[in-house]
Order: sequence, then structure tokens, then C-alpha cells
Amino acid sequence: MLDIELQTTAPDVTREHPEYTRKREVCRRYRDLYAGGEHFKANATQYLIPRHKEPAEIYYERLGRVFYENYAGSIIDWYAATLFRREPTLVFEGDDRGQEFFGGFVEDCDRKGTRLTDFLKQSYIDVLVGGCSHILIDFPRPQKHADTRAEEDAMGLSRAYLVGYSSDELINWSYDEQGNYEWIVLRTSILRKKTIADSSWTRHTRWAYYDKRTFQIYDCEERGGGGDRVELIAEGRHGLAKLERVPLVDLRVGDGLWLMNRAGLLQLEHFNKSNALGWALTMGLFAQPVVYSDKQFNQIVGESYYIQLAPGDRFGWTEPTGTVFQIASDNLLRLQQEIYRVCYLSQAGGEIAGSGVQSGLSKQRDFSITQEVLRSYGDMIKDAVKRILRWIAEAREDSVRIDVSGLDEFDIGDFSSEISDAQQLLDIGIQSTTLRKQIYKKLALKYLCDVRQDIKDQIVREIDAQQ
Repeated sequence: MLDIELQTTAPDVTREHPEYTRKREVCRRYRDLYAGGEHFKANATQYLIPRHKEPAEIYYERLGRVFYENYAGSIIDWYAATLFRREPTLVFEGDDRGQEFFGGFVEDCDRKGTRLTDFLKQSYIDVLVGGCSHILIDFPRPQKHADTRAEEDAMGLSRAYLVGYSSDELINWSYDEQGNYEWIVLRTSILRKKTIADSSWTRHTRWAYYDKRTFQIYDCEERGGGGDRVELIAEGRHGLAKLERVPLVDLRVGDGLWLMNRAGLLQLEHFNKSNALGWALTMGLFAQPVVYSDKQFNQIVGESYYIQLAPGDRFGWTEPTGTVFQIASDNLLRLQQEIYRVCYLSQAGGEIAGSGVQSGLSKQRDFSITQEVLRSYGDMIKDAVKRILRWIAEAREDSVRIDVSGLDEFDIGDFSSEISDAQQLLDIGIQSTTLRKQIYKKLALKYLCDVRQDIKDQIVREIDAQQ
């Protein structure tokens, strides 16, 4: 921790919530397990368990050969890719000012050129790894007061944007009687150089405090030698002050859908056993000579030497019988399949027992469970998106009706079959103009899911204008 001297006029933003303190190491471990690769290898001393009284030289040699089979990371990426295979359908109906803003917002939601779908996908991955993620709704800080909405738009003050925070960056919080946030503290840390000519990097830690009306930003630069000082660098009313809301939206799942929490311990067990088996196999390749003799043996043994044996002496090599290797290999396969099973993907990891051969009906039944889990994730994302967009619309005072749908179809088939189903529904002859328009909009938006939002909005308006 930093040796920090906190100003007496500042709230104690460095204090951590007890729940955050309890889960901090768990979240760090899960992020290492998700990342894998060289990142995991650099922290392997925290995960590779030494044997009882193992010599340090042997342990560090094993560390040099360490490897990690990252099943959980691949599973999480598969879920993210599958859930967002088709973008969520967003419909904005109302005044042109609001539709124009949200059309641009969907294409660049964080003022960095990130599309809203890509932003949500990364937040969703953070949820599966850390159990939750957080999205802050922010507005540009005004340099001067705007007298009208037109002036506010011209100055860019109404340009809402999003900032994503992982589960380990919300360090303190409090809830009101309704279960909503009373206040929060977010902490981030970065390395910075003021100019390219500076010889060294300095670490800046920043705390952002938000309550239902105001915000305060504090910064601390590590200067070395202790006594680093936390300074207030900005404060004022935030964009949702008139709504009496802390501008933070949570994406959160229960323990049953927190995939890394379900698979993490299994991954660590698999990591240690696979490395133990790998080390044993490597050592088995370097067989040790054995001389059976009653005499003292003091000859040099090597590729360029020979040994002389008396009558009755014997020479051989040690090598493992392989029984324990087979047991270890079977156990590793069992752990791999269990990782997939607890993540609701048993059809991908294979059968736990038997020949591993599944019928088509069995595979379909297994995947139906995965689809239900994906729909639960989709409902969580849609709920969060609705809150974000509607809070922004309220803060901007836009008269826009917002609807979010999709994220509920994961087995993408031929689009012609969907057209055929829609045509059969229309041929029933139900006398409803609204039904016909909704079918047209659903087909059009699904087929054009990756086009710009303003084009989608124009298509919706033209369909609604039809008689």
C-alpha cells in the first residue's frame, strides 16, 4: 500500500469496503487464470505448489518448465462470442434530437471510438471472470455555464459517454434503504510520463467519489520515499444529479453463473497435476544407470566411457513402470471434463464416463442447458442497457422511447427459414397492422444487425410510416 498523507478536508477515499478486501485476492487470482500465457507464468510461484521439503533448485527448475492449459479462459471467450454473435436490437422512437444523439452514441459510446456492443462484450467478460463489472455514466465537465439546450449541445456538454470498471476497481460503497447506491469510490492506477523527455515513469493513483448529486476526483503521484499526498483535482455536480442517482450501473451474476468461480479451483488442480505429470515424464527420459555388484563401484559412467563388470555383476537402467502415469493422465482428463461440465458445456468437454460417444438427441439436450444459461446472461445485459440508455435520456431530457431486444438466439441458421416462418405467420391473415410492422422490423433489424444505428432508426421510421 502507498504511504499516503491524506488532506484533512478530503473524505477518506483510500478506505476499502470489507467485502472488497475479502475478495481482492480472489479476483486477482481469477484474472491470472483467465489471462494465462506469459502473464500466468510470471505469477506461477503463487500457484505451483512445491512438494514437501522440495529443494529450491528443483522447484525453480520446475518453474522454468511450467505450462498452463487454459480451459476456463477459452470457455469464457466462447460464451462472449456466442452471446454477442448477433448484436442486441436497439429501437429509439421519439424526437429527432434524441435519435440523432443515440445513433452516434451506439457507434461511439466512450469517446474512444468503441461501439456499444464491443463495450458491453468486454464488460460481460469481466462479469464472468470477476463476478461483476461496473459502467459509469459520465458527461463532459463544463468550462462555462450553458443557458440553452442548443448551447449545451454545441459545447458538447450533453454528450454522455460510458466508462467501464472491473470488479476490483470499485473499492468502497454504501447502499440506501431502497438498495440503491448512496455513494461509491472507484480507484484506478496508471503509469504516466508528463513529457517524452522525462527519464522515468511515475505511477498515478486516482480515486473517484460519487454520491447522488456530486463527484470528487483525487489524485496521488508516487514520488518515492513515502509521504505521497492525495490531492483534490476536480469536483462538482455530475450528470445524473437532477435524477438523484449515483451514475453507476452494475452487471452482476450470482455464484451459479459466475463461471470462473465455478471452474477456478478445478483449473488450479489441473495446473498442478499436469505440471507434475509433465515433470515426471521429463525426468523419465533421463534414465539413471544401476549396477548390481558386491564390490565398491567407482568407475566413471558416460557416453565416452565404458564400465568393467566382474562375473556375476549386472548393469541396467531405471525407468518408471507407467502405472501412475496412466492414473494421472486419466485424472487430468476427468478434471478437464469437469471444468466444462460446471460451466454448462459438458457437450464440449465430452462424457464424464463411458465411451464418450453421444447421440444427436443427447447433444441437443445438453446444448439446451447452455442456451438457457446464455439467455440468462442476455437478460442481464439487456436490463443493464435499458437502464443506461433510459438514465441518459432522462438526464438529457430527451423524449425518446427506448426498447432493447435480442441476445436470445444462439444457433444461427439459414435466414431464409426465418423469412419462411414470418411469411407463414402473415398468411394466417391476422388483421393487425401493428403485428405486420413488428414482423417487418424484427426481420429487417436482425438481417442488418451490424449496420449503423442511424440507418436502423431510419428503417424503423419508414416501416412505421406505412399504412
